[in-house]
Amino acid sequence: MLTIAGAAAAALLAVSGRFGYFGDELYFLASGKYHPAWGYEDNPWLLPQLARLLELMFPGSVAGMRLLPMLLTTIGVVLCALIAREFGGAARAQTTAAAAYALSFQLLASGHLLATSTVDPFCWVLVSWLVVRWVRIRDDRLLLYAGIVTAIAMQAKFLICFFWLGLAAGALIAGPRELLRRPLLWAGGAITVLLTVPTIIWQADNDWPYLLMRQVVFEQDQRLLGGPLAMVPLAVLMAGLLAGAFLACHGFYCLLRAPELREYRLLGWACVVVPLVLAVSADRYYYLAGLYAVLFAASAARIERCPPARWWRWVPTWPVFALSAPLAIYFSLPVRPADGLTGVTLVDFVSSGSYGWPQLAETTASAYRRLPPDLRAHTAVIGDSYWQASALDVYGRADGLPAAYGPERGYWYARRPPATTRQVLYVGGDGRWIGEFFNSVRRVDTIHLAHGSSELANQDVPVWLCAEPRAPLNRLWDRIHRP
Repeated sequence: MLTIAGAAAAALLAVSGRFGYFGDELYFLASGKYHPAWGYEDNPWLLPQLARLLELMFPGSVAGMRLLPMLLTTIGVVLCALIAREFGGAARAQTTAAAAYALSFQLLASGHLLATSTVDPFCWVLVSWLVVRWVRIRDDRLLLYAGIVTAIAMQAKFLICFFWLGLAAGALIAGPRELLRRPLLWAGGAITVLLTVPTIIWQADNDWPYLLMRQVVFEQDQRLLGGPLAMVPLAVLMAGLLAGAFLACHGFYCLLRAPELREYRLLGWACVVVPLVLAVSADRYYYLAGLYAVLFAASAARIERCPPARWWRWVPTWPVFALSAPLAIYFSLPVRPADGLTGVTLVDFVSSGSYGWPQLAETTASAYRRLPPDLRAHTAVIGDSYWQASALDVYGRADGLPAAYGPERGYWYARRPPATTRQVLYVGGDGRWIGEFFNSVRRVDTIHLAHGSSELANQDVPVWLCAEPRAPLNRLWDRIHRP
């Protein structure tokens, strides 16, 4: 399993510097550096501070920013193998589980980025291992450790609450019910609550903006991912082809039916409850990625004991994993040139959102420098999306741009333009919509990337000069806001 973990780390390191920071990475970096807070509209405080710490350790290094996700993914490979060992699996089962984890499309792709979709699944896997080990040896300190991991996970994303809901339901349905009576489990819960209080207070002080994100997630899920009915099929597909999808489905069956895994039935029921809850709340398929490890491990342990049916006996074999490796790399990591992006796959989305940010900031700074000197002091710079606002802050300040504003996500809460603002350089967006707030809207430049397809996020982005605001800009700010 260590060899597999090392191979996954090598693949991630090889492409860690490709293209540039992803838009979300820029957002975390700008948030942590320029407007730290206990919470944001779309996430708690941990990721921005991790981004800031990594920037201090590796200034300006995209590869340095991605060392942490690489490490978390690599450790996740090892933890998946250890869960298989807790299930009674020997060397073959541990190797099979580790290989499935390393070649999962979703997990490998998330290992390329510093994102909540990297940190959150890792915490689920670590909690899974601690709970599985507790079931086997009944050392209550493991539950306290699981509580501490949960507390950390809650500072990155609140989704782990659903995992514990599934575990609690599973313990009540199938046992061991004593899990819910252990004092150290509740002590871990208390630690989680205490560490999360500052974020909850921030949310309450700002009228619970996290709830507004539910509307955004629902709309994006319906428009881009097929809605709740597509969540589980997409999650199975992104578990990996060819082996991962088979092992995930087989592992689900094993956790609920295999006699040797009877004492771990709570995990099988968690794999029922969590998708149901997330489907009802219209969440995204990759929120289920934290369940992959227990599914892979259960399947691998069962296959080692009892060979699968003849019709799919070929799946968990080394030739299939060898064939799966190039598929996983091609569809999960940015190995294609920018000119070859199609906009269809997950990796295309990540690559598109990682290319051209310095050019965006440079083009905007050039437009800003062309303004009359007496107007610059009264000109605000706004990025239409939180990605664009973040790039203007991270790259633009070195080019002479003032602090950026943004109508989207945490940027809207970070700061408001002053009432003395006379005009705005607005990057991105639609001129007709911007015209609802300004009497004069004129396109003054366009971000053009010399290399790259039209699928790139920063290809042909407009820069607007907006003058004569219809009201003081600080009063228009509430109307400009988009969740």
